[in-house]
Amino acid sequence: MQEHRLVREANRQGEGMTPYLDGKICIVGMGYVGLTLAVVMAERGFRVTGLEINPEILSRLSAGDPHFHEVGLRVRLRKVLDTGALRIQERIPEGGDLPTVFIISVGTPLGADGRPRIDMVEQVTREIVGAMPSGGLIVLRSTVVIGTTRKVVLPILEACGKEFHLAYCPERTIEGKALEELRSLPQIVGGLGAADARRAAAIFQELTPTTMRVSSLETAEVIKLLDNSFRDLFFAFGNEVALLCDAIGIDGVEVIQAANMGYARTNIALPGFVGGPCLEKDPHILEYSLAPFDFKPRLICTGRELNESLPGQVIRSLLKDLPAEKLPATPVVSICGLAFKGRPETDDLRGTPVKILIREIRRALPTAEIRGQDFAVSPEGIKSLGLKPVSIEEAFAGANLVIVANNNSKYQWLDYNELVKPMADPAMVYDVWDVLQGVAVHEKNRVIYRRLGSENAWRKIDGE
Repeated sequence: MQEHRLVREANRQGEGMTPYLDGKICIVGMGYVGLTLAVVMAERGFRVTGLEINPEILSRLSAGDPHFHEVGLRVRLRKVLDTGALRIQERIPEGGDLPTVFIISVGTPLGADGRPRIDMVEQVTREIVGAMPSGGLIVLRSTVVIGTTRKVVLPILEACGKEFHLAYCPERTIEGKALEELRSLPQIVGGLGAADARRAAAIFQELTPTTMRVSSLETAEVIKLLDNSFRDLFFAFGNEVALLCDAIGIDGVEVIQAANMGYARTNIALPGFVGGPCLEKDPHILEYSLAPFDFKPRLICTGRELNESLPGQVIRSLLKDLPAEKLPATPVVSICGLAFKGRPETDDLRGTPVKILIREIRRALPTAEIRGQDFAVSPEGIKSLGLKPVSIEEAFAGANLVIVANNNSKYQWLDYNELVKPMADPAMVYDVWDVLQGVAVHEKNRVIYRRLGSENAWRKIDGE
């Protein structure tokens, strides 16, 4: 394996490069954030150890089989495993193979009480300090409550009696493009001090052409939360435009597209469900972080509330044209597009708005049979949502209601005039993302077609 450039330079220059002898990296947590970073760092010449405590995931990764979908990941993972640049194991290496850099990328989900959990960050930090050499660098990459790096991680490091450096360097990639964006996006670096930031920046400069050193750990933590809160609010504005157009009775998609066209000062998002492992929780983490400062980010909170309420509003809206009393005793409902997004395609069900949609369907139609279809999610993943896995043809056959819930481009090129023929009577296709652009419009109608933002501009599909 090619020796890392920083190590070669240190060997040539001696003591002057000692703080940058960071060719050995240990990444704790092989979820989406940790695994993609591990692969890219290994490709760049670092010797990387990835830690994973889940035995099933550990076994799969060791065999070169990723546990989530990401374009190109399987091939690239196997390559760095074969060269020895990346090792996946359960525990921190010992002896002469000890890393000098530890990157924490464990999950920080919301607990049952809605509060952010940081217990895994604390636990992992304690494990690291027991194994790291004096002078090690700890980089926190997980999304955290503001102040976690200083108030939770730092005291543990200070108590260990070893010299250390500490930095917060947030992950900001999007699923489906992580391997690409790790090599192109600017990397935010916040250090405990200037030396900490310089050392962390030197590592990430091996990945991306731009690193942005900010003044404190807290500054970097806030940037991470604001990145996702901004996107959530951006999408919420587009959804509110769609809802107000529904109320007026005009085509919301037409309004948005015409308003945006050639007018740089207006950039409204097209409507659709909003979720995912980051957008569903980061605004809540930001709100929780600011409560001790007696500040509530009202605009951000309102945007999240609107996005969380959208599946319920869709169900209430479609039942106006397809009321429960007109449906059979056991109506058949199919949800197509279960992953939290369709572009880029992913199989990730974390934070998918479909979970809220399923809850609202069961509340409105408690006897319904609910089927699930997705081009990327496995049958096991579909079953985990409590749905019956079906093909796209089976999703339509005999269904009273088909909801296309994400924007996977594969839905755009289906022959819906054929798909709707075996649907039940009455029947409706509800297009949340306006992805069914090839749907024909006829005067003879059987199947109602509706899309978000066009409540009173609905069309019907000829089912004959």
